[in-house]
Amino acid sequence: MRILTDVDLAAHLAETAGKLLLAVRKAGVFSDRALGKAGDQTANQFLVHALREQRPEDGLLSEEMKCDGSRLGRSRVWIIDPVDGTREYGEGRPDWAVHVGLAIDGVATIGAVALPGLGVTLTSAAPQALPPAHSPPRMLVSRTRPAKEAVAVAKALGGELVAMGSAGAKAMAVVRGEAEIYLHTGGQYEWDSCAPVAVARAAGLHVSRVDGSPLVYNAEDTYLPDLLICRRELADEVLKLASNLPTMS
Repeated sequence: MRILTDVDLAAHLAETAGKLLLAVRKAGVFSDRALGKAGDQTANQFLVHALREQRPEDGLLSEEMKCDGSRLGRSRVWIIDPVDGTREYGEGRPDWAVHVGLAIDGVATIGAVALPGLGVTLTSAAPQALPPAHSPPRMLVSRTRPAKEAVAVAKALGGELVAMGSAGAKAMAVVRGEAEIYLHTGGQYEWDSCAPVAVARAAGLHVSRVDGSPLVYNAEDTYLPDLLICRRELADEVLKLASNLPTMS
């Protein structure tokens, strides 16, 4: 049995789960709707069993597993999303992800985000250098339901909107220099952002709630209302604009 560091384990599991998901899709025996469920369950079973084998003393929170509350007393909690962007996965698009994150004392500390459709995995251990920022800044929004708050901030900045699928894909687009801002106000859960936030922070990006407060993980209520990942030089302006929007809660 291989003994890996936390970040190597996260990367290995995210990559392997991504390969399993591609194999499930390639099998060609599922409808788009059934494919998403089959992929979720396959990847979740692999990730849960692997983490319980490799890190039996740690807590675990997964989108695809009922929480029994035992994680709440743990300092170290793995937070996973087996398929972030189930719709995109089922449609054969590349903008979906696998998230494997580790929160330590409530902080997203270790993360790996696999983008299997692109053949890329980004981790908190090996951040890539950010390329020069684009001007005007590019703002990532949902391809199906762009949040009006994000649209308003982009308009105030004179920015360009970039539509994309999953939360992990959008967060990694900022890390990869494909956009400068990911502002989300439509509500998420801890598994949607734990691993991406760890990777983004390691890359030197600003990460916070939209009021500037820190993101806290391993809470009893796993709902997180909002999220900002952006270039540090844009953070103050984006936070100010967001705070002045009457629709923000």
